[in-house]
Amino acid sequence: MFAGEYLCKLDEKGRFIVPSPIREQLEADGQTVMLLKGSDQSLLIYSTKEWEKVLERTRTSLDEDQSRLFMHYVVSEAGPSDIDKTGRILIPSRLRKLVPVDEDQEIILVGLYHRMEIWNPSDWRRYIARTEDRYEQNMAKIQNLL
Repeated sequence: MFAGEYLCKLDEKGRFIVPSPIREQLEADGQTVMLLKGSDQSLLIYSTKEWEKVLERTRTSLDEDQSRLFMHYVVSEAGPSDIDKTGRILIPSRLRKLVPVDEDQEIILVGLYHRMEIWNPSDWRRYIARTEDRYEQNMAKIQNLL
């Protein structure tokens, strides 16, 4: 399970060092991750094992038309990336354009149960501010689960 928020620096080639707690979990599932377009100008990262689960769920849950749409609009845009020997992941350039990076070349890596999201730090802060009201409205139920 992935959890936490990590500030990571991108190098000139679009690679970032995966924080060690996250890297250990990813490497346990293989050396390759899948990156794909998320919502609100974010990217999703799945371990190979979790991506295979997503594909299996869609095969069994979607009808033929939905499955074709999923393949055309999600799977066709997904991109694999290997974790290199120094623990870096390369964000493919076509996907990197979806998360506009500021001059300081930083990203936020957010752990979300079975996947992670990559955000531009400014966009992440705006998203959190924009959804804070919904969080507060649901706080009692959330706290009861803790």
